[in-house]
Amino acid sequence: MEEYELELTNSTTRRVLRQGKRARGPCQATNPIDRCWRCRKNWANDRFRLARCSKGFGRRATGGLGGPIYVVTDPSDRELVNPIPGTLRYAVTRKGPLWIIFKTSMVITLQQELMISSDKTIDGRGVNVQIKGGAGLTMQFVNNVIVHNLRISKIVAKSGGTIRDSFDHYGFRTRSDGDAVMLLGASDSFSGDKIMQVTVAFNHFGQGLIQRMPRVRWGFVHVVNNDYTHWIMYAIGGSSGPTVLSQGNRFIAPNNAAAKEITHRDYAAESVWKNWQWSSVQDHYMNGAKFVESGKHATNLPYKKQFIMKPRPGIYANRLTRWAGALPCYAGLPC
Repeated sequence: MEEYELELTNSTTRRVLRQGKRARGPCQATNPIDRCWRCRKNWANDRFRLARCSKGFGRRATGGLGGPIYVVTDPSDRELVNPIPGTLRYAVTRKGPLWIIFKTSMVITLQQELMISSDKTIDGRGVNVQIKGGAGLTMQFVNNVIVHNLRISKIVAKSGGTIRDSFDHYGFRTRSDGDAVMLLGASDSFSGDKIMQVTVAFNHFGQGLIQRMPRVRWGFVHVVNNDYTHWIMYAIGGSSGPTVLSQGNRFIAPNNAAAKEITHRDYAAESVWKNWQWSSVQDHYMNGAKFVESGKHATNLPYKKQFIMKPRPGIYANRLTRWAGALPCYAGLPC
């Protein structure tokens, strides 16, 4: 059995100081996804290996595996219908599988939301790629997409307009915004999302976050081995009868006595949501954090074992998420 260092201290300051800096000493890969590729010196020559490192319900995602590598050279985003070759918008709207990398570090300010087509990997390893100060990324009616090692921040609302969403189609998009950390399920009226199955693992939810980490409609979400060090309203929310299995997470509640509860249900009376399956297993609570469970215990679920990640106890969440976020990687060296 693997040994894990026990850490209970709030590591927010350490994480902030470490951003953009390469760790000293040997490569430290503390969770199974990172261990799959990070400590290999030749990672830059074996980028496709990343597609074999997926876990949970995303374990079969291959992204652009099998397609060519496309190098983004231009950080501009001037053309929304006929994107300029060399831009990220051009790359994500091409036909077929494509593994997208970046020639150099860059800041991309999207004029409107970036519509990503199926079978794409956006791989920001080796450089510092920031999506900042503009619209965000959208994956809608597509499948098999991997987004890795991007810094996404300061997303702002955009008015919408005519935008290309694939090689052979463009259309009118309504207003977009960034008011969601992780919103799973498009609408309370679309029950088709009952088949949705999502794994949320090895994330650090920290300073500046308010709510929706995630917020779920209809489907099933496995929230496993994440570190929640900040929220303002709540951490995990939902409506329309979703199933939530929270395992091995650490929750540090805010000092606000009115915001100690981790969970939040919308648009349903207690007589209704008390039957929703929301369970907490091996979670670690600090500073008065409280997870309100409901329904039958959600551990015996009809999913294949290979899609349910085996959790570590929540006291280890800080270590498992130590290197969460975009990593400062250099070709020829372990990351």
